[in-house]
Amino acid sequence: MKILVIDIGGNNVKILATGHKQPVKFPSGPSLTPSKMVAGVKKLTKDWHYDVISIGVPGPVLLGQLIMDPRNLGPGWVDFDFSAAFGVPVQLVNDAAMQALGSYREGKMLFFGLGTGLGTALVINGVAESREIGQLPYKNGTLEEYVGARGMKKMGKKRWRRHVDEIVTQVLSKVQADDVVLGGGQVKYLKKLPDGCREGSNANAFIGGFRLWEEPAGATAAEQRTLKVMPGGKKRQQKFAR
Repeated sequence: MKILVIDIGGNNVKILATGHKQPVKFPSGPSLTPSKMVAGVKKLTKDWHYDVISIGVPGPVLLGQLIMDPRNLGPGWVDFDFSAAFGVPVQLVNDAAMQALGSYREGKMLFFGLGTGLGTALVINGVAESREIGQLPYKNGTLEEYVGARGMKKMGKKRWRRHVDEIVTQVLSKVQADDVVLGGGQVKYLKKLPDGCREGSNANAFIGGFRLWEEPAGATAAEQRTLKVMPGGKKRQQKFAR
């Protein structure tokens, strides 16, 4: 089975499929509607072959359905029929949960996605669920307003780093996790990770997308070489072999 993985972010839509070594991308943003996203993906993958699709979206997903339009994209995402638009089966998942799934090793893992906004997810025994905490109140705004890309641009990197450390530390004091991963495009601007955390990679979103459809044995050897799966990474969303 050949899998197409679509990772939709606030700045870019990134795409990778089974048998391809390098992802391709096109711009995202406030004007991106689901129809435009589908058209952009089809244009870039017109010569690709795939049987199923995984889509990571920056919004709340419940039982495989978006329940609210993503804040940083255009309208029309809720109730959009992606399977009909692409003509193949589609699994829809929160983008943070997809990257968390690709970053997972074992036990209870907490994931923070520092990107355009703030995405969070919890993975327990190979099952990934998003945790929409970005809009929770924090100081004079929300968590997302302080640790998202706009917050860093407004405050500067030094103050932004302090808020990241404070927020991560506060959450960890309430959620006991075996493993904590900081991923997303903004993590590269951290000089030092908060205590007890490890750095993730945006490429792990593709690993997570592949795992949504994989057999219990996990990703193939070819996919592991292409995406540089971390040791101990053969697990799947529903139940990965340990």
